Amino acid sequence: MPRVAHSYASDLAAFALARWRELSQEPDPGPCRLLRGALPEHGALTHLVSVAYQASLLREEDRPVRFRLFFGRPEQLPVHVGPPDGLLGMRFEQPRAYNEHEIRRVSQAAKYHRALIGVQPTATGTFEIWGIVQSGPRWLQSARGGRGLPSPIPAEAVVVRAHAPGHIAIGVGDVTIVELRGGRLSHGSSNSLESEWLSSRFTSSRTEMLALHEAAHRDKPSIPLHPELIRSISQQMMKRLISTVQDARHGGTVVFLPHHRSSQLQSKTGPIRLKYAFARGPEGRRYRSLLLAVLQELVKAGLALDPPPEQIDFGLYQGSQGDAIARLDEAILEMSHLIAALADVDGAVLLNERFELLGFGGEITGSLPEVEEIRHAHDLEARSFTLVSTDGVGTRHRAAYRLCAQEHDAFAIVVSQDGGVQFVAWHEGALTRWEHRNDPG
Repeated sequence: MPRVAHSYASDLAAFALARWRELSQEPDPGPCRLLRGALPEHGALTHLVSVAYQASLLREEDRPVRFRLFFGRPEQLPVHVGPPDGLLGMRFEQPRAYNEHEIRRVSQAAKYHRALIGVQPTATGTFEIWGIVQSGPRWLQSARGGRGLPSPIPAEAVVVRAHAPGHIAIGVGDVTIVELRGGRLSHGSSNSLESEWLSSRFTSSRTEMLALHEAAHRDKPSIPLHPELIRSISQQMMKRLISTVQDARHGGTVVFLPHHRSSQLQSKTGPIRLKYAFARGPEGRRYRSLLLAVLQELVKAGLALDPPPEQIDFGLYQGSQGDAIARLDEAILEMSHLIAALADVDGAVLLNERFELLGFGGEITGSLPEVEEIRHAHDLEARSFTLVSTDGVGTRHRAAYRLCAQEHDAFAIVVSQDGGVQFVAWHEGALTRWEHRNDPG
């Protein structure tokens, strides 16, 4: 067997500094601000993440040690500001030593989703814990979908997260730049929802939705939709669905079938045995009806502006304060919770590319040929990949591999109990998987 070389704190520090330099050369590094000197030099950064790594392996009275570190001085934070719009820095009268045992204790008060532990360098070249920084949960919005509210985390702030034992990420603001997970280094963001291969799977569905929307507004005052609006809102639906399944900590599989073959694939001779099939009707098409209703309300909101916009874009959806949009947003979230609950049952949840809910408890039959190797994509379009064995994956992943290898128009989203997410599809002549990493939580 080939030897596996695991990466640790020093490797993560070097990788982060290299990635930092790489991003600083890009004209648009994304929604973060890379400030010169914001990261410590290699030796200090190694110490910073090494202590965090060790702390992540501990437990406090049988509770996991999960935390976020805010690397910066308390003077950087504005006074008289706090959640939900800003950060509230609560400074200790006397700083505490920066070590894994202090992090273990303080992390129980600085709850992972709502607070950070404030860390700053000392005059002697080490670090100290200066207090607790309350942030609230808005920082999770961008990854979890919906009409995101502004995050209170400054775009230039350096944040180190320990999400699980041995899982350490370094970010700028809410943008993860690198992470160490399972002894492997990676760039922190690999959002499969933004890939062109996935977008192409829903082209006909978006065209159909646009036609239905335009038909409903024929002979009525209207505003054209931005070409990417339907795709952007659909991405929010998918984000919510994935994050809700992750939050359940049970794992699950969601399979999208081509609508023109969904009945055949579930037939007695097909590869899927659906234990709980839903009756066909408007209830199963609720995602579609909610999306159409959102588009209608956005047009109303646009027409009410003075002057009205030339196009209805995603920014209008995100910034809308109207009650109708808020209710629809809540309804979409509730559909995500429904599908996540269905995924708790053994077997796959089935939808089609029209977002019609077909049923759950889908068993992918063992008569399909086993898949021994799969391409592991290194980028969104799998231009770079490694051919890997499937020996190390569980039955849930193997079933999704078999189905997508047989039915090339289907794709699967597989969520592990530990929160890891894989997208699986037949892509450019080969079965391919992507590690989806868009959840900072």
